[in-house]
Amino acid sequence: MPELPEVETTRRGIAPHCEGQSIARIKVHNGSLRWPVPTDLAERMEGHVIRAVDRRAKYLFLHLDHGSAIIHLGMSGSLRIITESTPAEKHDHIELVLDSGATLRFNDPRRFGCWLWTDSAASHPLITNLGPEPLSPEFDGRLLFHLSRNRNTPVKSFIMDSHVVVGVGNIYANEALFRAGIHPKRKAGRISFDRYQRLVEAIREILSAAILMGGTTLRDFVNSDGKPGYFAQSLLVYGRAGEPCPDCTAPLKEIRMSGRSTVYCTRCQR
Repeated sequence: MPELPEVETTRRGIAPHCEGQSIARIKVHNGSLRWPVPTDLAERMEGHVIRAVDRRAKYLFLHLDHGSAIIHLGMSGSLRIITESTPAEKHDHIELVLDSGATLRFNDPRRFGCWLWTDSAASHPLITNLGPEPLSPEFDGRLLFHLSRNRNTPVKSFIMDSHVVVGVGNIYANEALFRAGIHPKRKAGRISFDRYQRLVEAIREILSAAILMGGTTLRDFVNSDGKPGYFAQSLLVYGRAGEPCPDCTAPLKEIRMSGRSTVYCTRCQR
């Protein structure tokens, strides 16, 4: 599933082509996504200028003067900037043709993504209860320490909770906990303030590096120019079960937590 760095990479890729451009027409080839595409989407958007391409958590927004389109890539979705004459592929569901001649095309083989409309992005039900962005000043050790008190949930599940902080998906949770030296199953409420400070720093560093490298290569994900991300080459523990720990050389262990692969070092993480 595309995680926050992949979504931010996509935003940065499409923004220069979309911002300030008027929408000539919208073609909805298949409106049966995770939620039905609004039947009046074209009516709401055609003829209007895209003022900004923004991101909140894993949601992308095309902001117009009178509202915003909300886009989620789901498990396998991608957005490409192409020409309108580019032949359609099997799973191309939505095309947004701009006056410049460029086309923003949404492809999603599994159809778990979405295109919705909202008059106010900040007050939409998908957005209102989200936690802070992990690279924002609001996200710090004090916040994690405060929210974790009396919580018996494992810390890995805790930092993956979008009500606590957005965008820390499975891969990056594995990597951040390793860098911070924290066992993924340790109870969130049993972790000290200082250790949460280290964890926040690790999350920031990992997500920032992943964004710079264009995200992690995951199955169907490619960024907006069709190239895969390369952060996978920098992963220290995820996908490396049985290999030597990069710090102490002990074999990395893999377990399942909430159905997700969790890899950690039994010596370095406690």
